[in-house]
Amino acid sequence: MNRRVLISLLGGAVVARPFAAHAQSDGMRRIGVLMALAETDPQAQARVGAFRDALKKLGWTEGRNLKFDFRWGAPDPLRRMPALAAELVALKPDVMLAAAPPALKALQQATRTIPIVFAQVPDPVGTGFVASLARPGGNITGFTIFEYQIGVKWLELLMQIAPRVKRVAVLHLPNTPTLAECIRQIESVAPTFHVELSTLPARNADEIERGVEAFAREPNGGMVVIPSPLTTTRRGQIVALAMRHRLPAVYPYRYFVTSGGLASYGVDNIDLYRRAAPYVDRILKGEQPANLPVQQPNKFELVINLKTAKALGLDVPITLLARTDHVIE
Repeated sequence: MNRRVLISLLGGAVVARPFAAHAQSDGMRRIGVLMALAETDPQAQARVGAFRDALKKLGWTEGRNLKFDFRWGAPDPLRRMPALAAELVALKPDVMLAAAPPALKALQQATRTIPIVFAQVPDPVGTGFVASLARPGGNITGFTIFEYQIGVKWLELLMQIAPRVKRVAVLHLPNTPTLAECIRQIESVAPTFHVELSTLPARNADEIERGVEAFAREPNGGMVVIPSPLTTTRRGQIVALAMRHRLPAVYPYRYFVTSGGLASYGVDNIDLYRRAAPYVDRILKGEQPANLPVQQPNKFELVINLKTAKALGLDVPITLLARTDHVIE
């Protein structure tokens, strides 16, 4: 082939596939993973395990043709994420997995060229991560976790299980733009349920403790817990406080309920990491993240802990149990 023609063809390939993955010098592909949780957290390991297993089924074996680089954000993910993202980008991975909005934001600020697949991010269009769900554009695509209207479902679930509740605290990590609209959705329907709503911002374990204790001093209270790296990391503390103060509480994920929480409604978040693997596979094989549509969750589950309900003196309606996906007894 004519040398000039060959150079022209190679140059055209670079233009057509600006985010195509490249082989590392050792022949392996490299995946950077940025997680908001601690490495020792069982939930973090379950998510990573699902991602790894799905990649293995697609032919990617760690140590043979694949290398992982992990960075863990806990105990202070919001503060640590920028430095951890910079570390991963410096390793020049072929593609990166971002778990939750703080990780995605940090990686987006660190690179506009390395492909990024995200999981557990609400409203990626409104927060400026992608141009649209159908055509993300740029170097980012992935899997959303819910729409903000789910906040209404959480309040509705709380009132179905605990109709005596007259005061509801929304426990959340402040200054989290991706979830501010979720709280507004809850506030907008609170009058419909004839409850007094208050927000309970907390940035650390001490603020969670003080906030819940202060709220529980008056009777007929209940809680809605908004998902965040903090509430996930401190889930044991939050569930214990709710039980200590006899506060019926609704949570965003099943693992709060298996830890002793009352009820949850939300996406099967482990499934999101499982579904992220085929996108990583396609990027490693040369597809552009800009052309991979952002996917929305297709698995939601309602989970109720009857043991906890009994301890709180609550009778769960039969009609609610009939549509519960998992009952813990």
